[in-house]
Amino acid sequence: VVATTMSNLGLERALATRDIALERTGVGDRYVVERMRAGGFNLGGEQSGHLLMLDHTTTGDGLLIALQVLAIVVETARPLSELASVMQRVPQVLRSFAVSAKPDLSQIPRVQSAIADGNEQLRGAGRIVVRYSGTETKCRVMVEGDNDDVITSIADAIQGVITEAIGTVH
Repeated sequence: VVATTMSNLGLERALATRDIALERTGVGDRYVVERMRAGGFNLGGEQSGHLLMLDHTTTGDGLLIALQVLAIVVETARPLSELASVMQRVPQVLRSFAVSAKPDLSQIPRVQSAIADGNEQLRGAGRIVVRYSGTETKCRVMVEGDNDDVITSIADAIQGVITEAIGTVH
């Protein structure tokens, strides 16, 4: 399965229990489709719900996906709620804030240090994604983990360091 870096960690965990690998791409269905084609994969999508099944169509099609899900409900004779329960969403905090510029964050030691500190707090049981929007002058900080207070604190700290380092637009 191909998904973007912003797709919930719960998806990766649920797939792993079934020995299905999740490959992550940059945000945007074009990156998902590109990786699907390169790897010969059939199923991919984005956290937004934009899903693709290349053995049926070359673009996302909500009606097609809905029909496929209904077919599974009929085939298994199980309610959708039961089928959906195999994935437990991991708590996720997403910060999106305007910035005055988009310098390379990997070249700002304070930002890298804040991310490293956050990863240490997660102890391998979560993820941090820090990236600029591809369409706006915004930075996005996404933190996932099993403890809401911890991930909120990490996201706040990283956002604070970024806004101190490069400034925001009000």
